[in-house]
Amino acid sequence: MAKRSEVSRRQFVNSMVSAATVASLPLEKLAWPEERNPATASTVPNSAANSGWRDQGVLNLVKSPHAKLRNVPVHAVTITSDFWGARRQINVEKSIPSMEKLLEANGRMDNFLRLAGNSDAPQRGPVFSDSDVYKWTEAVGFALQSGDRPELHNLADKIIKEVVAVQEPSGYLNTYYVGDRAKDRMTPEVQRWGHELYNIGHMIQGAIAYYRATGDQTLLDAGIRFVDGFLLPNFGPGPDKKPIFSGHPEIELALIELYRTMGDKRHLELVGYILQGDDRIKVPHRGYVYHFCGIPFTSRTHLEGHAVRAMYACCGATDYYLETGDQTYWKTLNTLWDDLASHQMYITGGVGARSDGEAFGDAYELPNFTAYGESCAAIGNMMWNWRMLAATGEAKYADVIERALYNGINSGMSLDGTLYCYRNPLGFDPSSGDRIRNPWYDVTCCPPNLERTFASLPGYFYSTSKDGLYVHLYDNSLLDWRLEDGTGLKVQQKTNYPWKDAVDITVTPEKPVEFTLYLRIPGWSDHTQVTVNGKAVPGVTPGKYLALRRKWEPGDATSVKFDLTTHTIEANPRVVDDYGRVAVQRGPLVYCLEQLDQPEGVRLADVRLDVNQKSSSRFQEELREDLLGGIVVLKCTGAVEDKSSLPAGLYFRYRPETSSKHATTLTFIPYYAWANRASTPMQVWTPVANA
Repeated sequence: MAKRSEVSRRQFVNSMVSAATVASLPLEKLAWPEERNPATASTVPNSAANSGWRDQGVLNLVKSPHAKLRNVPVHAVTITSDFWGARRQINVEKSIPSMEKLLEANGRMDNFLRLAGNSDAPQRGPVFSDSDVYKWTEAVGFALQSGDRPELHNLADKIIKEVVAVQEPSGYLNTYYVGDRAKDRMTPEVQRWGHELYNIGHMIQGAIAYYRATGDQTLLDAGIRFVDGFLLPNFGPGPDKKPIFSGHPEIELALIELYRTMGDKRHLELVGYILQGDDRIKVPHRGYVYHFCGIPFTSRTHLEGHAVRAMYACCGATDYYLETGDQTYWKTLNTLWDDLASHQMYITGGVGARSDGEAFGDAYELPNFTAYGESCAAIGNMMWNWRMLAATGEAKYADVIERALYNGINSGMSLDGTLYCYRNPLGFDPSSGDRIRNPWYDVTCCPPNLERTFASLPGYFYSTSKDGLYVHLYDNSLLDWRLEDGTGLKVQQKTNYPWKDAVDITVTPEKPVEFTLYLRIPGWSDHTQVTVNGKAVPGVTPGKYLALRRKWEPGDATSVKFDLTTHTIEANPRVVDDYGRVAVQRGPLVYCLEQLDQPEGVRLADVRLDVNQKSSSRFQEELREDLLGGIVVLKCTGAVEDKSSLPAGLYFRYRPETSSKHATTLTFIPYYAWANRASTPMQVWTPVANA
């Protein structure tokens, strides 16, 4: 039997039946901290803590003292047609509704209904099953922030009522640790593996997203009741309280967003305690590695252990820095980010090299066919970089967001929105029997995670700063918001990005006003041209924001033309799986080969890419609107090795030119679109002909 710290969430599935009858509390109107507990009230005034529930972004950074950038609310950005517009329409019309039906069919709601006496079905699913419902609720919350959808709204209201109906008088809420298992609540071992705080963290995040969409405080009340009524009185530092071991980091970022929403400083202080760790709960060293918690976060020197846990811990620590400015955290966060970017991240923005423990590997350990690259981990990577971007305004973080979003995250959901990838390898052979896309996993963390990400996407396009507006992502969209001085502002993007190179941006302030428009120049675009009202702008640098400071008039036109040259990318030689191979990237999109697109009889295992051709003529681009939802296909000359003359056996003496080659045409498609047709071999990294 594998050691528990090495067991993946997919393997760690318990289905023991438990039942109990529990009381519920009447809903109360949200009280500000000083109304609930004057002795521990936040020093943040009401108006500062809650700047208007409808106008809070994915993160409410309005009063975060160490955030350089502030979020723009989801409702302020309308993504229209083409790339992300189509993806988000599928998400809200098919993915989110079908996932709710699957949650029902697989007992996730029966787990709640049973405790209220409205179902006799046994408990189903792993210990973290409640979080599936909460992440789905968060997806609905973000979807409703883009516009009301009565069917989803009514369905979510019903589910929320069913959830809060089983909250106990103490504030405790969990459908697994009830009945005979109630005695195990928050014991040290259960804190390691039981996901109680992970569940409630997702509940709080879902509650906040739903509150910001609708103003409905029902679920948020329940989350506050759990924290203030159960957690704070019983757990934390001091001899009169029991210790906390986070187990699966998530509660940290949820508590800080709760602090930002409600202004109760105790929630922020509790996060500081959790991130420090409490040595009253002792685990083997491998537990501190795998769980990525339990020891001071600031003692970490590299990414290790379970990839999702590590990413969520980094999110929580960055949130803590944004509120406190603690430089020891900032130093550690930069050390870990450098490790991510230099040693641990796939070209797709995915993270997590090992299936064993769903974990980071050693530096440069980035296998392709056995890559885990869990969808949740890529989402965690995006979430962490969003926070680092808010702290600095540096484009390198936005570049990672774009890389992960367009590739390692986007690949996680099928184009029709009904199938999901738990893992996202960079090479695949269906002869192994693995079915890479599925409608359901008993560990179904990834599907609703993908759904909440796509639903919240408008909130990632822009940020404000004291001196202006930052443009992070590009697609057909309209921003209708305001500068931080209160001046109304509309920004419209018209583009066919990422297929075409041009983005036309119209800036319309409500009155002429001077501010800085920061345009992200992606690191992959070697030669970007920018004009304002037809006049070329100098100083454009790849991987930086271009600062356009001027007095903007209504209707001012900015044009951006990116360099969409297709490039072959080489990995560091220490990445042994990619030695002698190259990947193909065009704009933000990483490409791959699928067997079914190649000439008949050509096996991917035998192909080579001819890198000696001139780069200007190596790849031919073809817009195929009839293929995979409309994509640009790349074609180039390659070689196929005839290995029939190789000696038999496993090993033999090396002989130069042991096989002959003949030319063929290789066809590449965007990585995110793979596995949407037949089950077929796939690879991102292709051997070069002269290797």
